[in-house]
Amino acid sequence: MKRLGFDNNKYLEMQSAHIKERIGQFGGKLYLEFGGKLFDDFHASRVLPGFQPDSKIRMLAQIKDDAEIVLAINANDIVNNKMRADLSITYDLDVLRLIDAFRGYGMYVGSVVLTQYVEQQAVLNYEKKLDSLGLKVYRHYKIEGYPANVSRIVSDEGLGRNDYIETTRPLVVVTAPGPGSGKMATCLSQLYHEHKRGIRAGYAKFETFPIWNLPLTHPVNLAYEAATADLNDVNMIDPFHLEAYGITTVNYNRDVEIFPVLNAMFERIYGSSPYKSPTDMGVNMAGNCIIDDEATCAASKEEIIRRYYATMCDRRKARATAEAESKLELLMEKAGISPADRKVVAAAKKKSEETGGAPAVAIELNDGRIITGKTSALLGSSSAALLNALKTLAGIDDSVDLLSPTLIEPIQDLKINHLGNRNPRLHTDEVLIALSVCATQDDRAELAMQQLENLKDCEVHSTVILSSVDEGVFRKLGTHLTSEPVYETKKLYH
Repeated sequence: MKRLGFDNNKYLEMQSAHIKERIGQFGGKLYLEFGGKLFDDFHASRVLPGFQPDSKIRMLAQIKDDAEIVLAINANDIVNNKMRADLSITYDLDVLRLIDAFRGYGMYVGSVVLTQYVEQQAVLNYEKKLDSLGLKVYRHYKIEGYPANVSRIVSDEGLGRNDYIETTRPLVVVTAPGPGSGKMATCLSQLYHEHKRGIRAGYAKFETFPIWNLPLTHPVNLAYEAATADLNDVNMIDPFHLEAYGITTVNYNRDVEIFPVLNAMFERIYGSSPYKSPTDMGVNMAGNCIIDDEATCAASKEEIIRRYYATMCDRRKARATAEAESKLELLMEKAGISPADRKVVAAAKKKSEETGGAPAVAIELNDGRIITGKTSALLGSSSAALLNALKTLAGIDDSVDLLSPTLIEPIQDLKINHLGNRNPRLHTDEVLIALSVCATQDDRAELAMQQLENLKDCEVHSTVILSSVDEGVFRKLGTHLTSEPVYETKKLYH
């Protein structure tokens, strides 16, 4: 079993208490810009072993009677059909998904704000759709000179043009489907409008990473840089905090660069700024809940290598830049690691060599055992490795065929002769369906199926880029998949 490095219960208690304290600091009204993922924060759960992917929403649910949600989406992202790469859905659809998820936790979603509003048909249609669903919709406009022209921004011609979002609760969480959605601008707009109405509201920021009270080159913070290599974010010492308090803290370049502008805006809105540094604005308590630094360091180093492989594959797919690849290589050097430190890589390559260079997959179980799978006439390497891992976990001898050729061959016939597929080998989803059918009559197949939950957090490596189907199955099983940046064939279309 992997060692826990993070106390999740302590985090839930400490984080909610700290946010309540910040609300009180501003007289009972706080706009909280929520960066990162509120749901399914698998990056945090990977680098902080013990952190639960839904921790942040569970924390908010503890104070749900005092909180409401405002979702921001950039109108240009609606026009351009911007996608969430991890979910393969557009931002406009993700807003609806997020609303459903919030409501599932009993949270109140007050409204949706369309930032940098443009009057294009796609935006108008989306606005009507939200309205028909009973959601309040507000418009915020692009401000010329934002964020540098403070005098224009903090004026009736700037923030004053925006719709005032009506809120009713002490804590207003402003979140979004992804970066560039206008969360900070939405918060600033509300501060301006609240001030004009005689209400002294506050602003704070919740970003889990980088963790402000860990060293600059701590593997957890390096893993954050690895995760944002495509955004060119850089961790740095907060110079404003160091000057004000003589204490070294970590922030990232965009917050440090924008702080003087934010400070000037606060001074214009409040008359004085409540903060002396970007770190002051944050409310993140994650760093105080690490209970095993060695475990978090090891987990973070693994994550950096996984990000390296992901970036290499994205380069192969023309989705990442050479600069991102170089940054990952530099981060590995800083962390004192290399791709060779990932045990499943060598195991998968060795199995491929033993089978004449055919694709191979290796799975490292949570107890450290490594299981491999090779390509055969009946099964792809992913399917073979998956079956072998389930047999190992169930204590079933490797010589036992959980799926007989007489069961697999009709499925292959269906794929090739009736559904128009060219690859006869069974994908992982097809194998699992076949195995679940067998489980109704075969005790060993049923025992193997019961092991699926034990694949969570296992490490997986493939010697070729897998199909979207196989990638999706490994992701849903909760494994950590990487691949060599090569395709199985030399075809141009994959």
